[in-house]
Amino acid sequence: MRLHFITVGSPKLTYARVGCELYSTRLTRFHKLRVTRIKDSKRNGAAAMLEEGTAILGAAGSAYLIALDPRGKLLDTPALSLMLEKLGVDGHGELAFVIGGDEGLADEVRSQANLLWSLSALTFPHDLAQLVTLEALYRASTVAAGVPYHK
Repeated sequence: MRLHFITVGSPKLTYARVGCELYSTRLTRFHKLRVTRIKDSKRNGAAAMLEEGTAILGAAGSAYLIALDPRGKLLDTPALSLMLEKLGVDGHGELAFVIGGDEGLADEVRSQANLLWSLSALTFPHDLAQLVTLEALYRASTVAAGVPYHK
């Protein structure tokens, strides 16, 4: 299955850049991974979300869209693993995981998403959300493959 990781902006902190690179590399053992970094809008508020949202939807194309949103569904690792497997079996060739910018996600992105996924009831900094998402996808992929996590 193909995973498309779409974010507004790139990780700015060293630990997040290194971690994202590590888990992106590890994920390629189980999936074809594409990473798209949308440029941060220079606008503010709704105008920024609209501009970034248009770019996100364009990058996602016809992929099954999973938007990270605090109002989304909480999934533990086994549930995420089962969801990935089910979507693959159901014939979804590409899953697009989207993390919005500083202003959040445009309503249009949320409304077009097939699933809203929440990492936690906590709010994470943008860099950390990117790292946690990639690690969660990697961990769920190891569960699905029956491979020990650390390998």
